[in-house]
Amino acid sequence: MYQRILIATDGSELSGKAVDHGLALAALSGAAVVVLKVVPRYPRSYFEGGSIVDTGDAKRIEAQWTASAKALVDGIKALGTAQAVAVKAVVSKSDLVAEAVIAAARKHQCDLIVMASHGRKGLQRLLLGSETQHVLTHSHIPVLVLR
Repeated sequence: MYQRILIATDGSELSGKAVDHGLALAALSGAAVVVLKVVPRYPRSYFEGGSIVDTGDAKRIEAQWTASAKALVDGIKALGTAQAVAVKAVVSKSDLVAEAVIAAARKHQCDLIVMASHGRKGLQRLLLGSETQHVLTHSHIPVLVLR
């Protein structure tokens, strides 16, 4: 059925459900998994929408975010190993989360993307947008969205 499944996670509780379902699907179908956490870049200037922060502080914060993301995907890799699923843990740095998810799926030759919905409804969803919606509309790879 599936050969390689990309599971995108942000570490949230809902995302954890997507991870569990993605790993279970991989175990059932004998697929390998690529688990991905996208880390945003720290805003560097006032014009980019952030406060002015010392470059050293920004680098330190980005390093903390990356280390936290690495710990998250390594933990998911251990969960997969316990279920006899081959898991590759990937951390990507990008401000364009949906594009990074699609690019990673393409790069790792995945034939399914598994991710959580954000759960927002109504006007809030329209105003804030959705990375999941962007992946759904721009990916040429099937996407399984879990709520």
